[in-house]
Amino acid sequence: MDVSVIVSTYNQPAWLEKVLSGYARQDFRDFELILADDGSGRETHELIADFARRSDFPLRHLWHEDEGYRRSVILNAAILASRGDYLVFSDGDCIPRGDFVRRHVELREPGHFLSGGSVYLSMEVSRTITAEDIARGSFADPTWLRARGQRLGRHTLRLVKPGLGATLLDHLTTTSPTWNLNNASTWRKPLFDVNGMEMEMQYGGADRALGARLENLGVKRKRVRFRAVLLHLDHSRPYKTRESIQRNKGIRRRIDANREIRARNGLRELFRQRNQSGVREYGPGFQDGHLPDWGPVPDGWSTNVGGSDMKGVGGVG
Repeated sequence: MDVSVIVSTYNQPAWLEKVLSGYARQDFRDFELILADDGSGRETHELIADFARRSDFPLRHLWHEDEGYRRSVILNAAILASRGDYLVFSDGDCIPRGDFVRRHVELREPGHFLSGGSVYLSMEVSRTITAEDIARGSFADPTWLRARGQRLGRHTLRLVKPGLGATLLDHLTTTSPTWNLNNASTWRKPLFDVNGMEMEMQYGGADRALGARLENLGVKRKRVRFRAVLLHLDHSRPYKTRESIQRNKGIRRRIDANREIRARNGLRELFRQRNQSGVREYGPGFQDGHLPDWGPVPDGWSTNVGGSDMKGVGGVG
């Protein structure tokens, strides 16, 4: 398995069902899908279990108890559990166009991370989109969206059909490419080199902090916002607090000032307490969950996990 797609989610089963329908319609199929679940309830569990039984690609559900906003922790768990050399990240409220995963795979480049974006939809249009609309691809058609009341304006260009036009727009736009976890990808190895997500960071810039460390490591940015297309379903953000945003800004200022490369409390720290972290993996045949099947880790982190040697993280730096 060369590619792992990691999608974060939390108690939005109606939106997640649309997103899973999008991944079921990808024109590139050789990937595993890992759902990094920050403590969702039974409805989400049942939705994922049903989809996993019908899916023709591996779907893994990683979950921990709902103890507040701990997205950085469960994302680190998903990175640790990933089997692919190349990791694509998105959110459980972002429907991928049918070529989304393929674009990330085709455009990947050693020493780079890919930076996409998303087209934000209104609540009315978000509710309107059906599984049939996703199967047909009409949900990403500007004409279809406008007919349902979606105002696109300049974002119409973000939905340009694949081809030279989209490539040209990615080269011409002045929007700075940044690491945003709703649409980003890179090799597994540099994520371990920077020690993944800073687990103390809550909502508001935790992904940008990871991106800053990748750049401090020497990983270059590559823009794919017009070629790797997502549509973002509308939702509220009750977890957004002024305190968390200010705290995260302080951490990001420290990273920039010190040119920090490694997270202080990240992948390695989670790996050391992996069996006591409360993270469980669910899937067909494991209704009650089990300890996750962790992927390979760097030499020196561990010599034996679950009876198997775990040397090397694979991938291209």
